[in-house]
Order: sequence, then C-alpha cells, then structure tokens
Amino acid sequence: MKYLLYILLTITLFSCKKEEQKPLVKKPVEKPELIIKDFGITFNDYFTKIDTLKSGDTFSTILEGYELNNNSTFQVTEKIKDSFNLRSIKAGKPYYLFLDKKNKKDLKYFVYVKDKTSYLVVDFRDSTLVVQEKVRPSTIKRRTIAAEIEGSLSETLSKEGVSAGVASKLAKIFEYSIDFFKIKKGDKFAITIKERFIQDSIYDGVVAIEGSYFEYKGKKIYAFPYKMSENQKNPDYYDEEGKGLKNMFLKAPLDFFRISSKFSGRRFHPVQQRWKAHNGTDYAAAHGTPIKTTASGVVERTGYTAGNGNYVKVKHTPTYSTQYLHMSKILVKNGQRVSQGQVIGKVGSTGLATGPHVCYRFWKNGVQVDPLRLNLPNSEPMDKKEKGKYMAIITPLKKELDSITALKFKDE
Repeated sequence: MKYLLYILLTITLFSCKKEEQKPLVKKPVEKPELIIKDFGITFNDYFTKIDTLKSGDTFSTILEGYELNNNSTFQVTEKIKDSFNLRSIKAGKPYYLFLDKKNKKDLKYFVYVKDKTSYLVVDFRDSTLVVQEKVRPSTIKRRTIAAEIEGSLSETLSKEGVSAGVASKLAKIFEYSIDFFKIKKGDKFAITIKERFIQDSIYDGVVAIEGSYFEYKGKKIYAFPYKMSENQKNPDYYDEEGKGLKNMFLKAPLDFFRISSKFSGRRFHPVQQRWKAHNGTDYAAAHGTPIKTTASGVVERTGYTAGNGNYVKVKHTPTYSTQYLHMSKILVKNGQRVSQGQVIGKVGSTGLATGPHVCYRFWKNGVQVDPLRLNLPNSEPMDKKEKGKYMAIITPLKKELDSITALKFKDE
C-alpha cells in the first residue's frame, strides 16, 4: 500500500512539473488592415485594376465588358463628352478601374491620371454619372543656397538637395557668359529657387529660378529674370546693372539650315530671271521648319505681298529691325512682344520663291545691311524707365544672394 501511494505521488509531481515547463504559446496579434486612399477613393473598399493606356486604346474600349450601372459605353461617352474631352487621353498614361469586390464586372470608378498633379474621376455609382477633373493640392517653397563646386555642377546641386536638372537651366542662362566645361573645383555660386511639393510632401522639382550668380575667373556674374512686357512669354536674363546676359541677335533664324543665297548688291533672280540686288540672306530648310526671331522685340508688321509672300517684320530697338519672308504660316500678330528664339512662323515658299526657305532681312538705322558682316551689340539695353523697375525688383534678391554667400564662406 505504501508502495502504491509512493508511485501515485511521484506521477502527480512529475505531471505538475511537465505542466510548469510547458511554454506558453502566444496568439498572433492581428495587424490592422492598411488603409490606402487616393483620388478621394478608399482602395480597400474595391477590387482595383491598374493599367497603362496603349496605342489604339480609347475610353470606350477600356469600358467594354464592364457593367456601367445600366449604361452602355455609348451612353456613357455621350453623357461625359461635354465635361471632358475624351480624345485628350494619351497612350502611356496610367488609369485605374475600381470594381465591386463581389462582382468584378461592376465598375464603380474610372480614374485617368493626366500628370503628377491632375486626374479625371468618372463615378459610375449613380446612373446620372459624375465626372470630375481634380488637381492635387501643391505648395511652393522658396530657398536660397550657396555652394562651392565639387566635381560637376549637377553633383554639387544634388548634394544641396536641388534637382540635378537645374544644372542645364543654369547652363542655358549663363551660356553667353560662362564656359561650363571650364568651371572647376572651388568656383562658387548661389541660387534662389522656388520648388513645388505635391500634397506638401512629394517633391515635384524647381519651378522658377529667381536669381543666381557664379564666381567665374575671379568675377561674380549675376543673372535675374525679367520681362519687358506682360505679353512676353519667357523672361530674358540680366545682370545686376540691367545688362542682358545673352547676345542681342542669334546667328540665324533657323536651328538647321543651308545658306542658299547671301546678301548681294547684284544677284541673278531665279524667278524674275534678271540681275538685281538681293538685300537679304536666304536660309534653305524643309517646308514647315520653325522660324525664330533672332532678337527680342515687337512685331511691327505681318502680311502678304506678291514678292515677299507671307512675312513678319520685328522692331528690336530704334536702331535695329529684322524681317522674315516666304513663310508658309505666320504665328504672331501685329504689336505682339516676342522673345529671342521665339517661333514666329514656318518655312514655306510663298511669293517669289523657287523652293522652301526664309529670306532674312536686317535693318540698321532704316537701311538694309548684311548682318553677317556687322559687329552687333551683345545685348539690348534697357531704357531708364525699364531699368528703374528692374532695379527695384532685383535689389532685394541680390542682397539675399550676397548675404547667404557671406554667411556660407565667412571663414575663407
């Protein structure tokens, strides 16, 4: 009996010990579902298909095979055509289809992404359909930086947290003043920029350069954007004294060309078949090639004559004017302010012309001259009134550039 009690006690103690040693198994904690929202839609509520428009895709072909709240694709396109131009959708752009989770043929929303900031939403949940073009909220932030070149300009900008693409913009601004292949380690610069952030967090790049300078070959070269007229599409760049940074005139009114006939006091006219003066330079190019004004100015006259064909004449200063003949198409109007390099027409063969070209004519003090033989000024000077406006704008900008430069390099 004593032996039996001993065995029972041993078994009981051993069983308790095993229970004490048995590890506790923790139940897995369920993580809350990650809620995804965009376009004003909660993705979690729908089965979502994301795709990219391909060549040949249309709004109608995308909707084929889906239930559209008792609407046919034709009825849908008819209902929304007044709210949105369906022909504007482009291949390569992403789109989203939001479908009912239980019935994946039942389309609830269609979203077409136009660009980083704007998109189109078609809401199929109501038979009347709701079409909305929306723009993501964005903010513009402004900052000024000063830096010393390390490696390339792009690398230096990247280290300062500025989009490397700004390097090409600066190269364009200073192209007449600085050889960027010759900038070296230790050259300094400062720049004031405006940057856009979508929904206050997604960086969307530099939208404007308010002012900048480069210390190049021991000299500070400043650049500030300024428009001489409200109608001017793009600003020109000037230094701290109001002097333009670029040459006043481009070398030619076309990017790619062949000089087919030079300025001459006596040339055999190919159409009139006689010897006469040729007071212009002919630049041959393909029909439709863009013609650019060689300097900023105001369109003095546009029109057509039997000899000149379609033409544009631009007055640049009281001293200089240029004219562009034989256009296939005129793209500017009388009195319009144009910037250097702005496209003002297309190459053609209107008037007395045997083939597509632009006859480029140049006036100095009212006399037609050969621009290829002239020693032309570097830039268009500002008059006193314009210079006063310009100086009022750039004085605080220059002070800001100089202040941050002094702070950045105070120990040097």
